[in-house]
Amino acid sequence: MKFLRNFEPVAYTLLRVVFGFLLACHGAQKLFGVLGGQPQIHNRMLLIAAILEFGGGILIALGVVTRIAAFIVSGEMAVAYFMVHAKGGFFPIVNHGELAVIYCFVALFIACHGAGQFAAQKDS
Repeated sequence: MKFLRNFEPVAYTLLRVVFGFLLACHGAQKLFGVLGGQPQIHNRMLLIAAILEFGGGILIALGVVTRIAAFIVSGEMAVAYFMVHAKGGFFPIVNHGELAVIYCFVALFIACHGAGQFAAQKDS
């Protein structure tokens, strides 16, 4: 399916934008209590997570300082998994940590790949 290679830059941009948007939504839930969430600003760890998710999500979606933002978010998701979910068992599907795991590894991929062809700021 060689013809799909022609769409790689667009597909990657869509991945980056959708990932950043969804991550920002998780942060907005914790920061502002919107989208079915409750504000978590009274817990220092959750406040930090909310800021990283909301701010990092926006930066990743826009393609601004993408590598740095994605790397930090990847680490935050790894911390979230091990601090919260891993206590509930080995398998992410059992401990409800699969979202943290997939966010961690997609963010790591974005950190390695950079903003891509269609971004507000080109990576160095």
